[in-house]
Amino acid sequence: MRRHFVRRAGMFIVLCAAASAFGQSYPQRTVRILVPTAPGGGTDIQARLLAKNFQEGMGQPFVIENRQGASGMIGAELAAKAPPDGYTLLMTSTYLATNVSLYKKLAFDPMKDLTPIGQVSFAPQLLIVHPTVPARNVKELVALARKAPGKINAGSSGNGSANHLALEMLKQRAGIDVIHVPYKSGAPAMVALVSGEVDFTFTGVVTALPHVRSNQVRALAVTSLKRSTVVPDIPTMDSTYPGYESANWYAMFAPAGTPEAIVNRLSTEMAKALKTKELREFIARDGAEPVGSSPKEMTAFFRQEVERYAKVIKAGNVRVE
Repeated sequence: MRRHFVRRAGMFIVLCAAASAFGQSYPQRTVRILVPTAPGGGTDIQARLLAKNFQEGMGQPFVIENRQGASGMIGAELAAKAPPDGYTLLMTSTYLATNVSLYKKLAFDPMKDLTPIGQVSFAPQLLIVHPTVPARNVKELVALARKAPGKINAGSSGNGSANHLALEMLKQRAGIDVIHVPYKSGAPAMVALVSGEVDFTFTGVVTALPHVRSNQVRALAVTSLKRSTVVPDIPTMDSTYPGYESANWYAMFAPAGTPEAIVNRLSTEMAKALKTKELREFIARDGAEPVGSSPKEMTAFFRQEVERYAKVIKAGNVRVE
């Protein structure tokens, strides 16, 4: 019995050593990182900065391939159906979690067909109102909405967008009737708020800040659980409605079945990259916070996000065209 145990333990040690060596020998050729958005956005730039650091740390080219369309699902599907050998990766955002419930039919299952490598960063939103709205905090805005159900309106960058779902979360938590006005993107939604066409909206911190500083809009709360380092004086939604969180996050995935040694190697390199000045400065300029979670942590977080947004989408009967 003892000899059998020793032999099995020895085999386990050998296998672990082999797996570690396999991870260290990766990569041996060019790796592509699929980005399901157009060049120039937060997802794309963070992916390019990571690719630069990966190439420096692992000695092989990491190239970006932009495959936008279908709210990020075209690029994500390509990644999910790629060989699980570590030579195709996916850099994506919160849309991967929300689209599970927004779309009735997907050509793949993000929960089963992708392996999380780690969360890169998260970017909270700001709840902002037009200056004519007599509300100085979230409670006062909710009180106004309760006094005039169906009279106050809120803009968003489209049905199913991050700021639309943030609005739905507020409506459900506060029990208010607010009219949702979807626009084609965040830019016209912001113009509508500044002009007084809508009363309030949720939007990214960086997008909102110039208008907040020029007193064109008023910031009431930030949607992260902790105060943002970018706007530390703004209270959290969580302080009014405990557990309220609606941050846009960025993360990297690999096809399901990618060897654990490779996933761990990439996660380790990501953590190193997030310590570099260049990447941290960009993340801060984008109004975000660096994370660098492990594959295990990202797996739990992703499952939690899918489940959380599924409840919001179902309760709000949110649909996309």
